Amino acid sequence: MSITALVILAYLVFLPTVSLALSRGQRGDPSQAHHDLPAWAIGLSIVATETSTLTVVSIPGVAYGNSFVFVGLALGYLLGRIIVAFRFLPLFRDRNMASAYQYLGQRFGHGVQRVVSASFLVTRLLAESVRLFAGMLPVAALCAASGLPGLNSPIGHIALLAAIMALTLSYTMLGGLKAVIWSDSIQLVLYLVGAFTCIAILLHRLEPGTLSHTLQNAHLFSSGKPPFTSPFTITAAIIGGTVMTLASHGTDQLMIQRCLAARTLRGAQAAMIGSAFLVGLLFAALSLVGALLYAQHHGAPLATPDQLFPDFILTLPPALRGLLVAGILAATMGSLSSAMNAMTGAVMGDFKPFLRRFELSDRALSQRITAFWAVALILATLFFSSGIHSAVLFAFSITSYCYGAVLGVFLLAMLRSGAKPRCAYAAFAAALATLGILADVSIQGHAIAFSWLTPAGALAGLAAGMAVERFG
Repeated sequence: MSITALVILAYLVFLPTVSLALSRGQRGDPSQAHHDLPAWAIGLSIVATETSTLTVVSIPGVAYGNSFVFVGLALGYLLGRIIVAFRFLPLFRDRNMASAYQYLGQRFGHGVQRVVSASFLVTRLLAESVRLFAGMLPVAALCAASGLPGLNSPIGHIALLAAIMALTLSYTMLGGLKAVIWSDSIQLVLYLVGAFTCIAILLHRLEPGTLSHTLQNAHLFSSGKPPFTSPFTITAAIIGGTVMTLASHGTDQLMIQRCLAARTLRGAQAAMIGSAFLVGLLFAALSLVGALLYAQHHGAPLATPDQLFPDFILTLPPALRGLLVAGILAATMGSLSSAMNAMTGAVMGDFKPFLRRFELSDRALSQRITAFWAVALILATLFFSSGIHSAVLFAFSITSYCYGAVLGVFLLAMLRSGAKPRCAYAAFAAALATLGILADVSIQGHAIAFSWLTPAGALAGLAAGMAVERFG
């Protein structure tokens, strides 16, 4: 067996072992927060959670040609997280909640809470299964090229998927949220170190002065497309990125669950704001890798941008190649463990009355629900692997739809103290209808950028809820 393959296998043993060791002593429902984790680990986990295999693989290809647009997008993320830290997080910490949607239950009743929670479960299942399917392609190719045979066939893909899911499920079920956060922290450190190591290697290979020339020609924002059709213009990055962050980090169980694990509200706020700088650093490092590869290839056009970084990884020394492939595997496992734990937490927090007929302890029930989501993710991923491209596009875009609708209901609850449950239902329905219409709108042949969908849905929902409050 090659050195590369040994490094990959060693990491796959190391990650769950250390994560479980750090999470030992946890009692009760493992999917829930116990207010006992440091802010720095939560900040690392937030970034690892929002970073998938596709993020690691795709950003260098986007940056090929000195386009640092993801760094520009991070500016909107920072503004959004500052608002989330000081306006949204106190809503959950001050009320000692287990689920982000319990706040809506207190404001509008359990019906609204469960409708919104159910939308989170459905869209998270779709989004994660698509990300898993798309991410398995480069992962399988890298593993096969690194000395793990038989992974480039359909059966090999299924075997790799099952192995990754089994490994991820083991520490997610046994260690719960604690193990997920610690594993996320390890994973983020690994691919940050890997990205900076790649930068150092490229700078060693290139002529002196390449770095300064690359940075002088870098641009943070794009232009030239019709309005509202690019997520990387300065207005889309700042305004759209800010509002999208309010939804993704201020109302989504995936992120709120992590902040609830902090020891104090101040710690949760520090983790949320600090994560913006960490994600900006990661985006900058991966973008610089792409820009330096552009210099190395003398600007030659790319047939497949997403293949740029994997092809470069295969040129590295065996041990380093193994660590970087392990880092990409880490991104896949981190997305899976975070999604399964968050979905389990939402079920346990929002649908607890329906679970009472199962005569099981909270820990046993939580573990079984986590196993259910693992099976559901595998089945959904296999469905998408059949090549139904319209379903894939639908699953990617529906996350933005859900964000807009949920944020509209949250804003209504936060800003209109007199709003009733019927106002919340109207807000949710109006946001979904608006976003459904916008999905078919094109401007000069270009679809509306995803960063504008969330603001449009949130504003439509808030306006509808206020109208029902006033006239209904």
